[in-house]
This record gives sequence, C-alpha cells and structure tokens, in this order.
Amino acid sequence: MTDAVTTRREGAAMVVTIDRESRRNALNESVAAAIVVALDAAEADPEVRVVVLTGAGDKAFCAGGDLKPGADGTPFTIDAADPRHYVSRLLRRMDACRLPIVARVNGHALAGGFGLVCACDLVVAREDALMGVTEVKVGLFPMMILPYLLRVLPYRRLTELCITGELIRAGDPEAASIVNYAVPASELDAKTDWLIGRIVDKSPTGIRLGKQALAKIREMSTDAALEYAQFMLANMARTEDAREGFTAFAEKRPPVWTGK
Repeated sequence: MTDAVTTRREGAAMVVTIDRESRRNALNESVAAAIVVALDAAEADPEVRVVVLTGAGDKAFCAGGDLKPGADGTPFTIDAADPRHYVSRLLRRMDACRLPIVARVNGHALAGGFGLVCACDLVVAREDALMGVTEVKVGLFPMMILPYLLRVLPYRRLTELCITGELIRAGDPEAASIVNYAVPASELDAKTDWLIGRIVDKSPTGIRLGKQALAKIREMSTDAALEYAQFMLANMARTEDAREGFTAFAEKRPPVWTGK
C-alpha cells in the first residue's frame, strides 16, 4: 500500500481512500496499483462485505489523471512491449471484484475520476459535486473510460459531454442514471452508512454470484443470457446461503449468512 491510498475497516465495509488532497486526489500508476491491492485484500477478508471508494478532503473525489508531461511533452506513455495501461488494469480489477463497490463522491469527479465513479456499482454523492470528462480541453478524449461511461449515460448525452467538456452536478435530474443518491455534504456519511447497511445484511454469496452474472449477461445476446441465467440460478439454489435463506423465510426468522 502506498501513502497515496489508505484503507480502514468500518464494520463490514473496507473504506479505500485516495489520499492526495494536495493533488485533488489525482490518479497515477501508484494510486491505481494501490487500489488494486486494496480490492485484493478486501476480497481475501471473509468479514468484508462491501468496499467504499472515496477521496480525501471535501474538494475532489478524483480530478482524473495526474497530468505531468514527460520529456516528449505527452502526459501518457504506453510501452509498446506491454501496452496494458494502469487505468485499464484498475478498471478490469474493479469489474472483477466480487464485492459491491460503493463510490462515496466527496467532491468533484472529473475525467478519469468520473470513470472510477462509473465503474463502481453504486454511488452516493454530494449534490454539489461536479462530474464529467474534460479531456477535450487538453487535446485528448476519455478513451480508457469510455466503456464505463457508455454503461451509465445515454449515447447522445455522453457524446455531447465528451466533445464539449461540460460538467453536470450530481444533484441534477440528469445525473439520476449515474448517482444513486445525491445529498447535501453534511449528509454524505450518513447516507453512505445507510446504503452500506442495506447491503451487508444480505447474502454475500447471492451478491457475489449475482455480480458475476450481471457482468456477463450485460455482454450477451438475449438467448445466451437466458441460457446462462438458468444455469446460474440452479447453481445459486445449491449454495448454503440459499438453503439458509429459504429455511429462515419458512421459520420466519432473520437468516444467518455464512457466505458459502
């Protein structure tokens, strides 16, 4: 773990904080690698049921990539022998995470930071937080995060945001497809805790297998999705959590989840 990313346990939640407030929590290779390590650690701990991703301070969730031009004047360098950019590695790891990832948007989420928000499963944001992609203002385009933006934004609105660099507020009605809950800054922690509470009392196995199914079905045709869904449903019905859930329902008592 790097000093630029900190983790702490809050009950069944692992809180992962980008701790670069002086750089508006900008994303660089070290930060991306540390978030991946944090996700690995969260998954390895059977007591962790949810990951919360946030930024330090109250100004920025993440202002995007840390743009520091190299000797050739470009802000990004791709190794031709190993073209896997650190942002793509991070986004793939977030996609594969078996735990729900909640973005606690404590401030502006711009460019790559907005991509992180879109890659999370659920979002609680300050209603005054600005979100969007500003790459066009420096001669770029939000290439690495486009697959995730396309998941949550209507195509024409996304195109407009990408080619104008304009921003939207988390509390605006049009942000409803991006943000689950937009609240005043003073209520951000309480709302995040409330959402976490609605997650951690549910079946860890059901959520884990459900996330896997969502990711795969999203990329399938309808026929393939239906075939895969019945296979997954049959497998889920054989888990200990499913048996416990049905037994608890019949006995009219809260279930005791084992995560198996």
